[in-house]
Order: sequence, then C-alpha cells, then structure tokens
Amino acid sequence: MARLLLFGGKGGVGKTTTSASTAVWLADSGLKVLLVSSDPAHSTSDSLGVDLGSEPTPVEGVPGLFGLELNPEAKLSTFMPKLGESLSGMSSSPFSALGGMGGMFDQSAKEEMASIKEEVDSSELVLPGLDEAIAFDELLKHVENPAWDVIVFDTAPTGHTLRFLSLPELIEAWSGRLLRMMRVSGGIRSMLFGRKQSDAMKEELERFRRRVLHVRRVLSDSSTTSFTLVTIPERMGVNETVRANVSLNEYELPVTGCLVNRVTPELDHPFLQRRRTEEQAHIAELEETLDIPVTTMELFDSEVQGLERLRNYGTLLYGEPKTLSEELGPYAVGDRLKHSIHRGTYIEQGDGVEIINLHFPGLQREDLSLRSEEGVLFVGVNGREHAIPTTSPAKSTQVKAKLEDDILRLEVPLTE
Repeated sequence: MARLLLFGGKGGVGKTTTSASTAVWLADSGLKVLLVSSDPAHSTSDSLGVDLGSEPTPVEGVPGLFGLELNPEAKLSTFMPKLGESLSGMSSSPFSALGGMGGMFDQSAKEEMASIKEEVDSSELVLPGLDEAIAFDELLKHVENPAWDVIVFDTAPTGHTLRFLSLPELIEAWSGRLLRMMRVSGGIRSMLFGRKQSDAMKEELERFRRRVLHVRRVLSDSSTTSFTLVTIPERMGVNETVRANVSLNEYELPVTGCLVNRVTPELDHPFLQRRRTEEQAHIAELEETLDIPVTTMELFDSEVQGLERLRNYGTLLYGEPKTLSEELGPYAVGDRLKHSIHRGTYIEQGDGVEIINLHFPGLQREDLSLRSEEGVLFVGVNGREHAIPTTSPAKSTQVKAKLEDDILRLEVPLTE
C-alpha cells in the first residue's frame, strides 16, 4: 500500500505547486509516484506541462512519476445508476406501476411505502460530499495498489475534504432510509424493478457504504496518510488554516506540517517592509496556535511552472534528492517539510524462490485474498485485485503467504 501525502488549504495558496514539486522530488529519489488531482481546472496538468487524464499518465522527463486527474462529476453520473433510475421510476405512488394489484395492500402498507418514497426521493441521492466520496474511493483504488510507493494528492480546497470526512454519518442515515424502503417493499420491489435489479441496488448500496468507511479509516491511519496544510500569510488564510487544523484533528486525520507560501522577501523598500512585518505576525500566530511544524517559502520573482522550476522549488523544500534504498523502509525525508516514506514493494531472491514483500499497513488477513490466473498472481485488497509481477509464472496454491507487521510476504517458486 502506497504512502498517501495530502496537501490541502483554501484556493489559490499554492497547493498544486507544492504537491507537484513534492511528487517530482520523490520520483527523482527513485520512488514510483502517482500525482493525483481533483481540481476541475486542470492546474496540475498546467503545472507539469503534461496533459493528464483519468488514467495514470507518465510524466515525460521524470522517470517514475505518473499523473492523474480525477473527474468526480463523470464518476457520479455512472455511480449507482440502478438506484437513481429505479427510484426515479417509482412515480409519486409506489403502487401505480402495479395497476389493479395495488388493491392487494392495505392502507397502512400504502402509507408506509409513500412516506419512505418521500424520504428517499431520487434528488436526495446526491448528498453533500458524495462527489468527494467518489473521488476518495477512486483514490483508494490506487493507494491499495502495491505497485505505487507514494501517492501525492493535490486536494480540492479543505472544505471539500472536511465535507467528505463527515459523510459516513450522513451515509448511515441515508442508506438506512433506502434499506428500510427495500425491507418494507419486499416482493413489491422485485415486481417493480425485477429481482436482479433489486438485489443489485442493495448490494451496491452496502458496498458503497463499506468503502466510504474504509476510506476514512485509511485517511486516519498515520502509517499510511499524512496531511500538509498549505496557506499564505494573510488573515483569511491564517483563519482557515487554524479552523482546518482543528477539524482535521477532530476526525483524527494525521496533520504533520504547515507550509506558508508567498512570503514577502526581506528587501529595502518601505512598502515591502511593512507588508513583511504584517506577514511575520501572521506566521508567528500560526506557530503559536498550531501544534505542528510551520515552515515558509518566499515569494518567487516568476511563476513556478514547468519541471525545472518545480525541481528548484522541491530542492528548497526537501534538499537535494537522494536515491533511496530498494527496501521497504520507512525513510525520513525532507529539510523544511518532512515526510515518512516507504516503498510499496520490495523483491528479493531466495533459494529457488522469489520473495515479494508488500506493504499493507492496518489490514487484517480477512481483507486480503490471493489467486492466480494463467500464471499471473493477483492480490486482492477489500475485494479489489492487483496483479503482482513475478519472474516465473505463478500458481497461488504453490505460493507461501504470510502477513506480519504490516508486511505481506509471498514466496513464489522459481521455475526454469
């Protein structure tokens, strides 16, 4: 499982520059990195000078770095279509589709169904935070893939992240109402929608609820996730950063540092000196209020765009890149911003076997599955499978697997 580094803050404070330069720096250190953005403005593509899409795209000029731009709205249009179509088709009366058969049900049953239909009108399927949930769920698919060492996530403004973190409580109430409709309707629902569609609705709803809860567990696991607050030395930025830190701590999301961007350089000019004095007071307030390290980055004399400038920015934040060992780690990296990094996969050769070590923090044995197909080995994490490259064709029945101290160790026999 990849290390997940999130960068968040209000809009226009330099999150994209910070996350892109971090991803470039980590890739230059020999890691396989996925830079993910949920920004609909495509600012990550602009920053790198590469057109990114909905699938991991190699970034030319940075071996080991791939980029991806999530499109939650597109995902939302295809997410749980059976629920939306079925509920929309129920008309104002759940019994109208049954014609004369509606007379088989007494008044109390009709009233119960009508009240539940009111509660779960199809417009209520789009909850506040649902698009964030879909974005984070898509992100989790990559976090669980041991092929990645680090995933750097340039998040939407902090409010969106906080809205998602509160979503499981909304999901509980929301899914409870839908499931209540399903239980009460029973055979009616099958007649209205068909047995297969009815079962698919229920299964998709349960699966979605479990995944939302799982995403939040991953986000609150300090061995997997860290959150860096990014801001600027102005009153509104300081206020939002302080509020975000409090809220993220309430949700137990590991906040590890704060970067204050665009600080006015110390220059001999009355206007700039006054502005710098005011900014230094804001920075001091952050240092006093936050319980995390605070570092700063001075305002550049030109835009930070393109690989060369991103590399310069990364060097100022983290120092010169140093190639990390092939072993899993963890590794402490960074000068001004500090992160704990580990690799997702480490492969070593044993006596007649290939030993594949996969980092899966916080997972239980029941969360994992192992199978093979046509010589390809697949490891499943919470039902989603990932192909594991092996030197020889693999048979899962011949692979020794052991999960210990967050490491899944696979011994794959070598064949000639």
